[in-house]
Amino acid sequence: MPESRPDARVGVWLVGARGSVATTVVAGCAAVTAGLHPPTGMVTESPVFADSGLPALSSLVFGGHDTVDCPLPKRAEALAAGGVLPPGLPSAVAAELAAADREIRPGGPAAGETRVDAELIAAFASDIRDFITRCGLERAVVVNVASTEPAPVGSALPASSLYAAAALHAGCPYVNFTPSTGLHHPALAPLVESSGLPYAGRDGKTGQTLLRAVLGPMFAQRALTVRAWSGTNLLGGGDGAALADPAAAAAKNAGKERVLADTLGTVPEGEVHIDDVPALGDWKTAWDHIAFDGFLGTRMILQTIWQGCDSSLAAPLVLDLARLTARAHQAGLSGPLAELGFFFKDPVGEGPAGLAEQYAELTGLARRLRDADGPGGRAHDSEGAQ
Repeated sequence: MPESRPDARVGVWLVGARGSVATTVVAGCAAVTAGLHPPTGMVTESPVFADSGLPALSSLVFGGHDTVDCPLPKRAEALAAGGVLPPGLPSAVAAELAAADREIRPGGPAAGETRVDAELIAAFASDIRDFITRCGLERAVVVNVASTEPAPVGSALPASSLYAAAALHAGCPYVNFTPSTGLHHPALAPLVESSGLPYAGRDGKTGQTLLRAVLGPMFAQRALTVRAWSGTNLLGGGDGAALADPAAAAAKNAGKERVLADTLGTVPEGEVHIDDVPALGDWKTAWDHIAFDGFLGTRMILQTIWQGCDSSLAAPLVLDLARLTARAHQAGLSGPLAELGFFFKDPVGEGPAGLAEQYAELTGLARRLRDADGPGGRAHDSEGAQ
């Protein structure tokens, strides 16, 4: 592939493009680009990535699919009223929100849908290719930030897998920021293998599981026996409503449990409960109760409380992932990007589970991307978006 042009633009196609996370992504990118706010929470803005060749925030162009029709400017105003976005920000970045909203296309499958899976995939892929052509993009990355769906039953592809397949058919890398099936459906394995595209996921690690990825290794490294680890999540908004479905909650909790199993070497007693509290809106409280044994069997307890806004925690990570995956595509990388496990509860590929070790892998990717443009590097040879 020819070297990336200095003025090249990169697309970020968001599945769930009118949701809270997507709206915060678009508004936040515009705010940081304009110098209205610092890039707090963005790992890719730290010095370790300074020479990795990542696309500039100012080069990102947003579009996506959604099944709702609330315009992004109106959605941003609602988020500002709820304290998620700073007061005045929706009006300050109104032009950028409106531009992104014009690039959102109807998602699916809708109620009464008559198109079969192959037709839906083709339609979604066409939308993505048209976006790339219309906006003059060098490449685009598809990121799933839609609400969690239940695990699939039977052979039919769930919506997340339809979008994931469409991304690959359009020649785009794919990032699954949700616990939904996406590329994990067995029927997509041949497509994933033959696409030669990089992909990452799944389920962004933003709050409770972020703490678990730190605390689990602490107990293991200090030879402290964890007897039980229980948790509760109180949240509202779209995620709260979606996770009120026990099947969707089970899909979400699987990643939380995997972190404990991988860092402790065993799964302790206890469960995670998720409660929908609509009054909380986009805010959530996560509580953990950890029972462990110390020297001579002394029984002790550690409790943690995490209170935050999921959209504000997730948005900078989505921007990080879009930039990293786009650069990986440019550099000719393919298959699961295991080095991005730092961002996920249930990462693809082989990699460590502890946050410190995951961060070391991530910084290794930064060096790999930096060196990709050197003599013999592959960044000049890979294919762009199709």
